[in-house]
Amino acid sequence: MLKNSDKKLFAIIFTLAWPTMLEQFMQTAVQYVDTAMVGSLGTSSTAAVGATGTINWLIGGTVSALGIGFLAFISQANGAKRYDDVKKASAQSVLAVFVSGIFFTVLTLSLSGMIPVWMHADEEIRPLASQYFFILYAPMLPRAASLIFGMVIRSSGDTKTPMVIGFIVNIVNVVLNFFLIYQSRTVEIFNVNIMLPGAGLGVIGAALASAAAYTLGGILITVALFRHPVLSPRGASLCPDLKILRPCLRVAFPNMLQRFGTSLGYVVFASMINSLGDVSTAAHTIANTVESAFYIPGYGMQTASATLAGNAIGEGDRRKMRDYVRITVIIETLMMLVSGGLLFIFAPAMVGIFSTDTAVILLGSTVLRMVALSEPFFGISIVLEGVMQGAGKTAMPFVFNIIGMWGIRIVGTFICIVFFSLGLVSAWACMITHNIILFLMFVIYYLRGKWYPTAEN
Repeated sequence: MLKNSDKKLFAIIFTLAWPTMLEQFMQTAVQYVDTAMVGSLGTSSTAAVGATGTINWLIGGTVSALGIGFLAFISQANGAKRYDDVKKASAQSVLAVFVSGIFFTVLTLSLSGMIPVWMHADEEIRPLASQYFFILYAPMLPRAASLIFGMVIRSSGDTKTPMVIGFIVNIVNVVLNFFLIYQSRTVEIFNVNIMLPGAGLGVIGAALASAAAYTLGGILITVALFRHPVLSPRGASLCPDLKILRPCLRVAFPNMLQRFGTSLGYVVFASMINSLGDVSTAAHTIANTVESAFYIPGYGMQTASATLAGNAIGEGDRRKMRDYVRITVIIETLMMLVSGGLLFIFAPAMVGIFSTDTAVILLGSTVLRMVALSEPFFGISIVLEGVMQGAGKTAMPFVFNIIGMWGIRIVGTFICIVFFSLGLVSAWACMITHNIILFLMFVIYYLRGKWYPTAEN
C-alpha cells in the first residue's frame, strides 16, 4: 500500500506530466500521419523526408538547450519566491529567441542545398530533400519561440498551455497536409460523392503544411507568454542582463553542447545508414517515427522531474527532491515496461501503417523489437537527466551522452558497416548498447549524490 505522502507525490507528478505526455502524444500522432501520407507517395518520398530528419534533432536540440537554462533558473526562482527574477528571466528568454532564431534561419537556409549531400542521400532524391528542408526551416524564428517559450511556461508548472497550443498546431498541420499533399479527388461519404480540392504538391506540400503550423505555434506561444500572470515579460528590459543570463547559460551551455554533440551524432549515424540504400533509410526513418511514440512517458516525466527538482532546490528541501525522484523513477519504469511490451508485440503492424514495402516492414519491425527490450533503461536515464537539468547540473550529463553517442554508437556502427559490411540491424544494436551504458552511468552518478547542489565535492 502507498503512504498518503506518496499518493500526494503521485498526484503532483502526474498533474505536471500528463499535459506534456498528451502534447507529445499528439505531436507523435501527427508525425505518424505525416509519415503515412508521405509514405503513400512511395519509398523515395519517405527517404527524401527522412534523409534530413536528424538535422531537425540537431537544430531543435540546440535551441531547446537554451530553454533548459531558463527552466532551471525560473523553477528555482519560483521555489524561492523570487518573482522579480522570474519576470526578468522571461524577458531574457525573448532575447534568446531572437538571437537563436535569426542565427539558425541564416545557417539552415544557406546550407539547405548541401545537407542532403552531406547526409549521403541518393542522388535522385537530393533535390527534393533540399527543397523540403529549405521550406521546413524558413520559419525558424517562430520555431525557436515554440521551443524556448514552451520551456519557460512549463518551468512555472503550467504544462497545459503548451499542450493546448500543440493540439491546435497539430490539427492545422494535418488539415493542411490533407489539402496540400494530394491531388483533387472525389470521395464517397454516406453514398454521396464529394469533390475534395488538393494542390497535389506531394513532399513539398508536407513541408508547406509543417512550416505554416510552426509559424502559428510560434505566434500562439508568444501571445501566451506575454499574457501569463507570472511570467509575462511586459515592462521588463529586453537588453542583455548578465545577472540573469550567466546562471541560465551556465546550465544551458553544457546542455547545448550535449544536444549539439548527440544530435550531430544522430546526423552521422543516419548518414551511415543512408549509405545502405533506400530500404534501410526508409526502415530507419519509419522505425524512429514508431519508436518516438513509446518514449512519450519518459519525456513527459523528464519535464515534471526537472521542474519539481528545481522547485525543491529553490525551497532548500533536499528530502522532497529525493522523494520526487524516487516516485518519478517508479512511475517511469512501470510505464516504460508496458510501452516496451506493446512495441515488441505490435512492431510489424505499426511499421505497416507507413509502408507497404515488404522489405521495409520486415527490417523496420526487426529493429523495433530489438530496441523494445531497452525501453525501461532508457526511460530511467531520461528522468534522471531531467533531475540534473532542474538541479542545474548539466556538465556530467553532457559527458555521459557524448561518451555514449560517439564512443559507442558512432564508432560501433562505423566498424560494423565499413569493416564488416553489416546492415541496419547492427547499427541499432550499437544504439541499444549506447542506451544501456547511458543508463548505468546516470544511475551510478545519481546514487553517488554529488549532483546535489549542496553536496560537498
